[in-house]
Amino acid sequence: MSGSRAERGTGIPEADGNTTAPASCTLSVSGMDCSSCAASVENSLRGLEGVQDVRVDVVGGKVTVGYTEGKLARGDLTGAITRVGYQVKDDAHALKEVFEVEGMDCADEVRLIEGKLGSLPGVTRLGFDVVSRRLTVEGEIAVPEVERAIAQLGMKARLLGKTREEQSWWEHRGRTVLAIVSGVLWAGSLATEHLLEVEWLAAALAIGAITAGGRYIVPRGIRAAMNRALDMNFLMSVAAFGALFIGEYEEAASAMFLFAVAQLLETYSMDRARNAIKGLMDLSPAEATVLRDGREERVPVDRVEVGETVVVRPGEKIPVDGVILTGRSAVNQAPITGESVPVDKEPGADVFAGTLNGEGALEIRSTKPASDTTLARIIHSVEEAQSSRAPSQSFVDRFARVYTPAVVIAAVAITLLPPLLGFGGWGEWFYRALVLLVVACPCALVISTPVTIVSALAGAARRGILIKGGLHLENAGRVRVVALDKTGTLTEGQPAVVDIVAIDGTDRRQILALAASAEARSEHPLARAILRKAEEEGLDREPADDTSAIVGRGLRGRVGAEMVYIGSERLFAEMAPLDENIRPVLSRHEAAGRTVILVGSAADGGVPTVRGVIAIADQVRPHAQAALRDLHRAGVERIVMLTGDNEGTARSVVESLGGAGVGIDEYRAQLLPEDKVGAVKELQRTFGLVAMVGDGVNDAPALATADLGIAMGSAGTDVALETADIALMADDLSKLATTIRLARKAERIIRANIAFSLLTKAVFVVLAVFGMATLWMAVFADMGASLLVVLNGLRAMRE
Repeated sequence: MSGSRAERGTGIPEADGNTTAPASCTLSVSGMDCSSCAASVENSLRGLEGVQDVRVDVVGGKVTVGYTEGKLARGDLTGAITRVGYQVKDDAHALKEVFEVEGMDCADEVRLIEGKLGSLPGVTRLGFDVVSRRLTVEGEIAVPEVERAIAQLGMKARLLGKTREEQSWWEHRGRTVLAIVSGVLWAGSLATEHLLEVEWLAAALAIGAITAGGRYIVPRGIRAAMNRALDMNFLMSVAAFGALFIGEYEEAASAMFLFAVAQLLETYSMDRARNAIKGLMDLSPAEATVLRDGREERVPVDRVEVGETVVVRPGEKIPVDGVILTGRSAVNQAPITGESVPVDKEPGADVFAGTLNGEGALEIRSTKPASDTTLARIIHSVEEAQSSRAPSQSFVDRFARVYTPAVVIAAVAITLLPPLLGFGGWGEWFYRALVLLVVACPCALVISTPVTIVSALAGAARRGILIKGGLHLENAGRVRVVALDKTGTLTEGQPAVVDIVAIDGTDRRQILALAASAEARSEHPLARAILRKAEEEGLDREPADDTSAIVGRGLRGRVGAEMVYIGSERLFAEMAPLDENIRPVLSRHEAAGRTVILVGSAADGGVPTVRGVIAIADQVRPHAQAALRDLHRAGVERIVMLTGDNEGTARSVVESLGGAGVGIDEYRAQLLPEDKVGAVKELQRTFGLVAMVGDGVNDAPALATADLGIAMGSAGTDVALETADIALMADDLSKLATTIRLARKAERIIRANIAFSLLTKAVFVVLAVFGMATLWMAVFADMGASLLVVLNGLRAMRE
């Protein structure tokens, strides 16, 4: 094929205004090295009319643009990027289109498409996701050219996002009707042959059964042969017509009928796997109620602008990511985070598209476009993960490429050699070769891994666990050592009052009230902990007057007639010797790694006396201990805590969580970010595969170093969603054990599917060679194996 770049297309056609289909492309950008650079590029692109979505990958130096085809040309995008000081690299791999291909259900179709498109000029890479029927084409090739090439193979390609054409009744039901007709004619042929003994009529009915059953199979087989591919349709057609040639018309009819039925059942089973992902897409409502000019309007959710106010009534799904402006309600966030209990929301709280509003009416300010909500990002990540290849899948594909040609060669050999050597007649060995052809297609083997992975990914996503590909799923199933960051993972991630000790009979609530009054206007994290505690206990607090900071030591302020002092031991020791009965209290809390604040007061001009002690610490999560025990029960052999805190704080947390075998097996304290990286590498050298669990931001280097980076509490955190191998959407450590169990179950299913598929093939190859299998038995076994591995793979959706 020849022609200029403009004639063939570049993945982004020249804007002519004739098409408005959604499309996307990926561009390589040089000089984009930080989040500020990424923001500049993103803002420039979003300013173009027709741009629907922009995703920036700073690490990879790429930007993916979702746009309306026909409104934009490549020059518009590159111009927007160069205007803010960056260059678009001339990268042939950068242009990418994703198609949905009707009829791509098996490895056979993949090989056909690979052979057809791989020979076209401009195509640089092809990616296949059989379960979702998705084809990714990278390079410089026009969309119509891809669609025509696939149509020549008897399949239909449609650009992802483009409106699906309405199917006719025959397109929707035709295969089912023909399979039924084939079955009726086959049954009639058997009855005519064995009951009426009218051979010519039985043969005619059998040919009719073959014609009906093979209506879609034979043309596909012919197209495969024309493209020099040995797919199941071609092998089945050869087997059926070969049986007719030697007079085995009943065998031919039964084989074609069973194959047609099996293909229908396989399509139905595969659709169940596809619907697992489509179910996520259905979580978000199609329309939203928006306040515009004081009136409520129902608009498509993709027309809601960032900053607009959306009204959500009781019992409705929330259509956008946003912040609550007015109203209070309990929101069911299970679709995003997997949390089983609704979360109370009030003004200022974040909400996510796809979650279910409770009994309160809400007004929400939209903070993200529909294409960039947390739910949309989850769906996008799961879809991308489906197309990534797991190690087991790569092995299966390599085996399949050798198996089919080898079996076909064996079929030709047993057709020719035994009769030539005097071991029977041509007809007998020709029939055995036909049976061997039927078992030559490795459909069950090839589909065994992807259907299980897709089911596991979808099942995990429904539980608030985002796994970014088959490789990470398999790694999670093999992990034996888990390293956890302390702050925000094992602990709440914010300081809290854990103890109040009154001195000389002063009431503990009075101590808290004095401290809260003194800290009322402070923004210090320790002050906020005191104020939260006072609010929890319902204490009234009048802000102190004449408040002033005592640099490096604390602060003071007037509360009523007293001057209240709050600060460190050093603050009070400088003003007067501390009472000896305070020392044991301070030592006890400091040994536990807690921050100790002293509260005292004095009359005007007097020396302050200590009236109480407040201990503050980052508290262990309520269910962390149970989660760690569950992690050990799930098969994790060693759990290591990594923290930048001091030895005392680290030891206190470990003691509260339990020791080796039930909680933390090992801890390392006073670590800088680079020290955590070194700790992960040391664990890898000692134990092999290591998972690192953190918040996805502060622990980014350690997460990237680990074999499996897991970010916790990732809902609404774009960095974690983009960078982590696995993202736990809720702040729930118990999801970690759930992830590992689900991954190990998927691994067991994959191994069982592969073993079963290989065993079935081996048995029927032997049976075929020794003349102990018939055509219909081979079809039943081959397609039955495919159905069983699909149904078994769907089990991975359940923990």
